[in-house]
Amino acid sequence: MNRYKDIKVLHTEWSDGWGGQEIRIINEMLSVKKKGIDVYLACRKDAKIAQKAKEYNIPVYYLPFRGNTDIKTLLQLVKIIKSNSIDIVNTHSGKDTWVGGLSAKIAGAKFIRTRHLSNPINPSYFNFINKIADYIITTGESIRKDMIQNNNIDPKKIISIPTGINIKLFNPNEYDKNKAREYFGIDKDSFVVGNLAVLRGFKRHKDFIDIAKQLIPKYPNLKFVIAGDGPQMKNLKNQIQKSNLTDKVILLGHIYETPMFLKSLDAFMLTSNSGEGVPQSVIQALMMSLPTVATDVGSVNQLYNGNNFILTQPNDIDKMAKDLEQIIIDKQLRKQLISNARDSVIERYSMESMRDQILSVYERLLTK
Repeated sequence: MNRYKDIKVLHTEWSDGWGGQEIRIINEMLSVKKKGIDVYLACRKDAKIAQKAKEYNIPVYYLPFRGNTDIKTLLQLVKIIKSNSIDIVNTHSGKDTWVGGLSAKIAGAKFIRTRHLSNPINPSYFNFINKIADYIITTGESIRKDMIQNNNIDPKKIISIPTGINIKLFNPNEYDKNKAREYFGIDKDSFVVGNLAVLRGFKRHKDFIDIAKQLIPKYPNLKFVIAGDGPQMKNLKNQIQKSNLTDKVILLGHIYETPMFLKSLDAFMLTSNSGEGVPQSVIQALMMSLPTVATDVGSVNQLYNGNNFILTQPNDIDKMAKDLEQIIIDKQLRKQLISNARDSVIERYSMESMRDQILSVYERLLTK
C-alpha cells in the first residue's frame, strides 16, 4: 500500500522569474509526485514556473498575489484548498507566504513555509506569519539558525533541507567538452571560467566582470562566461563594453542545457555577497567535477570540506581574483579539486535525499 497516495500538496509562488528557487520548487513537486502525492501550483499568470509545471502536467491556478493583504487571492486560495481537499500548503516567497499561510489556516490545511534566501527577516511582532507556520523548511543551515535566533522560531518545527540535484543528469562522464563548447560558441583553446545565476544585484556579476578585467591582461587565453538572464542584463552589457571586454566576457542569456554548459567550463565561480541558501549552481558545479571558487555567504560553507573547492571572501575583488588565479596556474590543485568535488556532494545533495526528508516532514505533520 502506498502511504503517500492520498496526500495533496499545494505550492504557492509569487515570483515570476526562473532561477534556483523556482527550479527547486518544480523538482520538489516532481520528486514527491513520483511517490504518489498529488501536487498543485498557485502562481501569477505570467510566471515562468507555470510553464514548467504545465509541461509536467501539474495543475496550475493563476492568482494575482498583489500583496500581503490581498483578500481576493486569499479567498480564492481558500476555495482551491477546500475544493481539492488539500492537506498541505507550501509557500515560497514573501507575498504568497502571507496569503497562502493565512488561507491554509482558514481552510484547515497544514501550512509549511519554505525559506530559500538567507537575507534577514524583519523580527517585528507584526511580522508573525512565519511563527504561525506548522513547519518551516529552509534551504540552508545558516537560514535555520538565523530564524531561530532572530525570529523566535521553535527549533522543533524548523529543518534545513538542502536542494537536491539529479546525479544522473549532472554527471560529467555523460557529456563531451568539445561538443559542449561548440554548442555554446566557445572556442576550444581558451581557459573558461563560468558563472550560472539569475542576473540579480546580490549575485554580484559586476564583481565577476571586475575579476575578469583584473586577470585577463595576465592570462590572455582566459574567457569568462555568464549564463542567466534577469534585471541586471543591461547594466552588465554596459560594464563589459566600458571595460573593453566584449570578446572576453560572454553573456549567454538564459540556458536550459545546464549540465552541458558546466561541462564546457574549466572552472566555476560564485560571486554572490548575500541571499544564498546552499546554492544549486555550486552543487551542480561540484557534481560536474569542476574546480570551483565560491564566496562564503549564506550556507555555502555547508558544502565545504576543506579540499573540494576554494572558499573565498565576498566583496573582496582582489581576494576572489587571487583565489581564482590559483586554479588557473596550478594544475595539481585543479586535479585535487576535480577528484574531490563530485564525491563531496553526491550523497547528501541528491534529489532522493531532498525528497525523503520532505516526505518525512509531510508525514510528521499529517500524523499529529
